Amino acid sequence: METQEDFPILEATRAFLAKPKRMLIGAEWSDAASGDTIDVVNPANGCVLTRIPDAAEHDVQRAVAAARHAFDAGPWRYAKPTERERLLLRLADLVESNAQELAEIESLDNGKPVMVALGLDVTMTAQCFRYMAGWATKIEGSVIDASMPYMPNSEMFSYVRKEPAGVVGAIIPWNFPLLMAAWKIAPALATGCTVVLKPAEDTPLSALRLGELIVEAGYPQGVVNIVTGYGHRAGAALARSPGIDKIAFTGSTQTGKLIGHAALDNITRMSLELGGKSAVIVLPDVDVDKAALGVANAIFFNQGQVCTAGSRAYIHAKVFDDVIGRVAQIARSLKIGAGLDPATQIGPLVSAKQRDRVCGYIESGFAEGARAVAGGGAINGPGFFVEPTVMVETNHSMRVVREEIFGPVLVAMPFDDIDTAVQLANDSPYGLSASIWSNDLSAIHKLIPRLDAGTVWVNCHSLLDNALPFGGVKQSGFGRELGRAVIDQYTECKAVMMNVA
Repeated sequence: METQEDFPILEATRAFLAKPKRMLIGAEWSDAASGDTIDVVNPANGCVLTRIPDAAEHDVQRAVAAARHAFDAGPWRYAKPTERERLLLRLADLVESNAQELAEIESLDNGKPVMVALGLDVTMTAQCFRYMAGWATKIEGSVIDASMPYMPNSEMFSYVRKEPAGVVGAIIPWNFPLLMAAWKIAPALATGCTVVLKPAEDTPLSALRLGELIVEAGYPQGVVNIVTGYGHRAGAALARSPGIDKIAFTGSTQTGKLIGHAALDNITRMSLELGGKSAVIVLPDVDVDKAALGVANAIFFNQGQVCTAGSRAYIHAKVFDDVIGRVAQIARSLKIGAGLDPATQIGPLVSAKQRDRVCGYIESGFAEGARAVAGGGAINGPGFFVEPTVMVETNHSMRVVREEIFGPVLVAMPFDDIDTAVQLANDSPYGLSASIWSNDLSAIHKLIPRLDAGTVWVNCHSLLDNALPFGGVKQSGFGRELGRAVIDQYTECKAVMMNVA
């Protein structure tokens, strides 16, 4: 297997990796006050790429204070909508003009194939900034014709203003680092909020490079601040800070619960996009090859490190053996390798910890009676690679079926009727997404409202558009990313009533 060193990267990428990494706090690029650092590891070979500051409470509060000053006393809160739009569009242009460098940084830091990083992560990041730029000039209030029976002769002018929520603490995961940063920063900036961003300690590099582009775009100091560090220190300090008006978090359900508890003492408003264990339902009328390719893509895209990954497949008994046999063939055919190899389809998992976690789930499945028809463990050698794995003879008492694995592991079960498929699909604490594979429109339309999921895809999976709201139900969180709905997450309603008699 080739290593990352076998493939060329841009000189700009080399220069970014070589220079010292610092946090963006106000107008300054700063080290942690303690001087402590964290190693950033290349998941393709286990080698240290660079080091980042290990922020603690003091560093986080400096960033919060900078964001608070920029919101309360600075020009951003009262900037004209067209100015917010202009700078967001400028940032989108800068992301596009540095696309290859950002993709290489993402591939080296996260492990994902560079072609995926370029075609999806970077492209959607630029599109997100552009989409939210459009909203900056379209945030509207409303005029209300008030009626008060206790003042029948009054003449009132009443209206509702939409105002920025304030200082946003944004905590993002390691699976789509650049894109998740954009999902938090773009709507915050469009609405007039300021931001303190805490990227995952495993994958901070694209966020720091984005910070450089934000400065280059001309944003006032303190409008966006970026602190790096461990979640249990820097992330927790951000969540419990009284200077934060809104927490926006994407990550695991377990961590989301901790974030929620930390924010509760200050009654900090929050939006939580959490874990998933998404169901893929295959009806008996499908084209086997198309359905199998869809099921495989639903779980193996991004090495299965996707909150919406289709990790539970419920396939009608009539086509179960044919579909799963074909999925297993696809799993065995995928090219595994370094992310910088343009031919790579499956890169490494993000860390040794994540590799061991995923393999632990696979072993638990075997211990509980499951059988692998493809894959089944880690790949020996440098890097944190796990084979694309397909497990059958599974049931809902198994951990591999009930818990989020966040790796390239599919569990598959047959069903005989729609009611059983619905019962199995909804038998989960999660409700982020689901997909249906069928050409029977009547069956599809009847099935969609019965599924406990924030998003339902039909004959596709894990497709997103900036105009569509994204989020989950049950323990997959609350609040929505993207679309018009996300603007409500970053604004407050202020009711105004004027006696004009």
